[in-house]
Parts: sequence; C-alpha cells; structure tokens
Amino acid sequence: MVSEANLQNITRYLQQFKDERKIPPLADWHPQYCGEMDLIIKANGEWWHEGSPIRRQQMIDLFAKVLWREGDDYYLKTPIEKIKIQVEDAPLLVNRVEQVVIDDVSYLQLYTQNQDVILADAQHNIFMRAYRLENGQIEMRPYVHVRFGLDALIQRNAFYHLINYGELVETATGTCLMLKSGNVTFNLGVE
Repeated sequence: MVSEANLQNITRYLQQFKDERKIPPLADWHPQYCGEMDLIIKANGEWWHEGSPIRRQQMIDLFAKVLWREGDDYYLKTPIEKIKIQVEDAPLLVNRVEQVVIDDVSYLQLYTQNQDVILADAQHNIFMRAYRLENGQIEMRPYVHVRFGLDALIQRNAFYHLINYGELVETATGTCLMLKSGNVTFNLGVE
C-alpha cells in the first residue's frame, strides 16, 4: 500500500502543472509500478483517500492531470511512479457543454469539472454505456472519451444541453439522439 508520503510527493511534483491546463506527457513516461494507493474515485465524481473525501479541488485537478488507464486498471502516473487507484465508473465528469463554431463548422465542446476541454470528434467520441447501479439495475449513461483511455461521464444537466444541440429520431428500437460535431455524427440510442 502506498503511504501518505507518496501522496505528498506526487502533489509536490504536480505543482509545476497547477497553473496550466496542459496535460503532462504521460505516454512518454515509463515509471516503475509502486503499488496501490487507498484512493477511490466514486461514481458520483467524489475523490476519497483513506476513507475520507478530498475536499481541495486544486488537489483533485492536479491528480486528474496524471490519470492513466491500462485495460481496466487506473493509475496516477509520474516520471518515476505509477500507483494503482480504484475508479467506480468514469474518473472524470462533464459538467458543461456548448456549441462552438470553428471555420464556419459547428462543434460540441465539453468541459470536465477538472478543467479539461474536449472538442467532440472521431477521437473524442460521445457514446452510451451500461452502468450497474447499487441496487443491481442497469442504467444507460452518456460518456465522452477524453484521453489515454479515460472517459468522462456526462452529467445530467450537461446532457440536457446536448439534447438541445441534437435531434431526437424515432427508430424501430426506440428514440435516438443524433449529435453532430464537425463532420462526425454520434448516435446515442438504444442498442
């Protein structure tokens, strides 16, 4: 298990990125695996360390910059350490959506609670995925791909804005939401 000292070391290292939106070059880093930290990102977006919620948004924003995914596992990754953490659903949440025009073409732009800005396109697709609730029921939820295998759950209020930018289409399997961003169309419907 990784100690509190490791958490502080990561925090100190990340301070160099605190005033920038820039994501460090995680793909270029090949650190040694250092074990697992008692850090969990809850399905509701809360970050918990050793059984207590992390309340400092700046710290969460810094850690979000070094999130890394390999298969089904999530890590905090620096040039010298790769520490496994737990994620209940998606590690990031989209809390705002808007439409922007670039060279006379409309795009959907999504924002996470950690200052990520995502322009929806072929590499940053919007999709639906099943999520199992605590009571065992399955709920279809909207997500967007952000980076390094990481997805962000699109929160309900942001999803309502997406509906305004899209078109509801009736199909044989149900109602689908068709969203267009640039030259890419996303079909959010019943599978």
